[in-house]
Amino acid sequence: MDSKYNPKAFEDRIYEQWSETGSFKAAVNPDKKPFTIVLPPPNITGQLHMGHALDQTLQDVLIRWRRLQGYEALWLPGTDHASIATEVRVLKSIEEKEGLTKEDLGREEFLKRAWSWRDEYGRIIVNQMKKLGSSCDWDRERFTMDEGCNQAVTEFFIKLYDKGLIYKGNRLINWCPDCKTTLSDAEVEHEEKPGHFWHVKYPIKDSDDYLEIATTRPETMLADTGVAVNPNDERYQHLIGKTCILPLVGRELPIIGDTYVDLEFGTGALKVTPAHDPNDFEIGLRHGLEQISCMNDDATMSDDMGKYAGMDRYECRKVLVKDLETGGYLVKVKDHAHNVGTCYRCHTVIEPRISDQWFVKMDALAKPAIDVLDKEDLKIVPDRFNKVYLNWLENIRDWCISRQLWWGHRIPAYYCQSCSKIVVAKEMPDVCPDCGGTHFKQDEDVLDTWFSSGLWPFSTLGWPEKTPELEYFYPTSVLVTGYDIIFFWVIRMVFSALEITGESPFEHVFLHGLVRDSQGRKMSKSLGNGVDPLEIIDQYGADALRFMLATGNSPGNDLKFQVDRVEASRNFANKLWNASRFVLMSLDGEVGDLTAEDQLTLADEWILSRLNGAVAEITTQLEKFDLGLAANRIYEFTWNEYCDWYIELAKKRLYGNDEAAKQTVKRVLLKVLKDILRLLHPFMPFITEEIWQSIPGTGSMLIRDQWPVADTAMISEKAEKAMDVMMEAIRNIRNVRAEMNVVPSKKAKCLVLATDEGIGEIMMTQSEYLVTLASCSEVVMAATKAEIPEDAVSAIVYGAELFLPLEDLIDFEKEKERLEKECKKLEDEVKRVKAKLANQGFVAKAPAALIEAEREKEVKFTEMLEQVRVRLTAVEAKLKG
Repeated sequence: MDSKYNPKAFEDRIYEQWSETGSFKAAVNPDKKPFTIVLPPPNITGQLHMGHALDQTLQDVLIRWRRLQGYEALWLPGTDHASIATEVRVLKSIEEKEGLTKEDLGREEFLKRAWSWRDEYGRIIVNQMKKLGSSCDWDRERFTMDEGCNQAVTEFFIKLYDKGLIYKGNRLINWCPDCKTTLSDAEVEHEEKPGHFWHVKYPIKDSDDYLEIATTRPETMLADTGVAVNPNDERYQHLIGKTCILPLVGRELPIIGDTYVDLEFGTGALKVTPAHDPNDFEIGLRHGLEQISCMNDDATMSDDMGKYAGMDRYECRKVLVKDLETGGYLVKVKDHAHNVGTCYRCHTVIEPRISDQWFVKMDALAKPAIDVLDKEDLKIVPDRFNKVYLNWLENIRDWCISRQLWWGHRIPAYYCQSCSKIVVAKEMPDVCPDCGGTHFKQDEDVLDTWFSSGLWPFSTLGWPEKTPELEYFYPTSVLVTGYDIIFFWVIRMVFSALEITGESPFEHVFLHGLVRDSQGRKMSKSLGNGVDPLEIIDQYGADALRFMLATGNSPGNDLKFQVDRVEASRNFANKLWNASRFVLMSLDGEVGDLTAEDQLTLADEWILSRLNGAVAEITTQLEKFDLGLAANRIYEFTWNEYCDWYIELAKKRLYGNDEAAKQTVKRVLLKVLKDILRLLHPFMPFITEEIWQSIPGTGSMLIRDQWPVADTAMISEKAEKAMDVMMEAIRNIRNVRAEMNVVPSKKAKCLVLATDEGIGEIMMTQSEYLVTLASCSEVVMAATKAEIPEDAVSAIVYGAELFLPLEDLIDFEKEKERLEKECKKLEDEVKRVKAKLANQGFVAKAPAALIEAEREKEVKFTEMLEQVRVRLTAVEAKLKG
């Protein structure tokens, strides 16, 4: 091993070694249990961002852990064609370089450009994933528009169509005027924006009366075809069945009664615009209202809108409001913040509009997806997201799946040019079944990206063919993804899989949060607060980034990216590197495994007990998807217990002359180090592999080794308690000496005055630790207080008081100050515990064990306080002379 930790020296080399030896490959193996993760396919438009880094780190942790446990672990990678995003990027590139539109190029030539884009940029994120250490089976990499996925999409579309679950119809859809395509409900993001309520008079026909109507979108008035009031509203009951006049236009509008209208909201009278509002659309269907569209697909006003024709919707709003005011129709304008739907890709405000599109009927598909969660065949982690999942499904509307794009899966529907018969088929038909015509034209639209990615868990394994991989690896084990796409993607995969395979596509859905900046803001280009994972990897190494992301993760919660935490992770890697070098340099070749003949010291028993406890705890945490807790537990054990304590405790034997003791401590050091590397490998694969391959006699790569299993026989509560006593004593003596500025080389006798016989016995039998680590010249048991020199300084542990006679070094004024601080600290503790026990609410509700623990603390702190007070009195007396 190099003298200094330098991840650049080995990370790329280690990854290449894994790849060349096929360490990531998985195969159908009846002798092993499969564990499968399909990678949420990143878009080919982008590059690795911090959200990808988190998502892929968590998946890699799980896959490497299960691989070590002996599972046939498959992590299946792939990328998504991302219809809207890719088409926008490709078009922008063409327009900037050549000044051409896609219409200039034509469909065939444009698609050639799009595929070239995919070939050039689609590999970027894959190579970046490899820098992160992602252990995917790259031989199985898929693309949502490869031949197999195309076949699956077509098969699924035809199956749903044949069952009557896919239909084409004129319905209200979400339209993005910028992307010029439909969007599903899941693709519309709602943002609260400041706006207004314009209160407008709608005159009653043949009357001087009028209805006052409040609207947030006055430009859509031009498409009004009715006015609705609640039939239970006494203010308007007499008007139902009458007619009002549309201001500025003069069109007569029927006044209808509909219980949808909220009596308390606005004025209680609602203008109905069926072609521009989803709720108005439903009202219009119920009452047979005409559907009038007033806008073009670019959100300009349509040609039949009179003086407003051709105006941008917001320009029209200004002019129309001015005209209403001039005509005496505008009553007032009130400020009103409201939710506005925007395109999830370009963030343009969407326009609901009537359009002839393809839809999936969702009622029949939603119910099984609800049932699978109720039956716990699907488990969401954390389970608080069950409500989000169920709420979406229980209120789902038919899914608009057609998109007015060229890049994507073209809809497998063909129109007879003779009779307009629609034929849905895998390929263009030869003859029309209705009229015998032979000329067909394929539908111009493509399918929603999520239609194809909804098939990802099984299409990537070979469906619709019955492949061995589909039989063995499906259903998959866990889906790891952000909570923000639970309804974009997760739900679609669930209902698609249930419809096709009859099974949930995965056993668990493990949801993580977003990576935010250090101030808790969402990372975005507009804020300029994004962080490039590759830059972090270049500066600190992939292991440091991965460990920072893992330790900051709590299922379902957002994570703040902080550079100082990456630095802390790098420092941890450096600590492990240096500790490993020390251990390996101490071995002098192979030392073998621990045997029954090895004589273990208290320190050995303690570290082996703590190790096995950690193995059990970490394994349980990983099984519960508490990856952050697992990573923190490894950190605490490695740094605080192994490096800071055990290695220091081991040095005396390592440098001693007792060969048997030397061999035993070497075996313990190596045993614990190897298990640390195994436990840490899923989180920090590069450094652990590099260290592992430096250990004499390992004989294989760590990535294909075995996950440790806790040996409960090695867990010793007695050894842990005894070692806790010794560590507390060492810490307290060190603290006393540090506060008094006593140099480490200055040795001092330690006198032990025990109030607990067992504690006193531990102190004496393990006194070598006080000599080695607390700079004690010797440790002596004192029978009574009379044996303690008056000028001795004390360190308190529960059950004993330790005295150091530092007559020539002590500064009694400082000692008095220190004891006063200690006295105050213990007084506060006693006060806190007493208050807690005096709280009847706590005593009534807390578990008996917790109450007993608090009572034990009261006894402990009271006893220690009394000892400190006695010592303080003695020091004060010494000062008075």
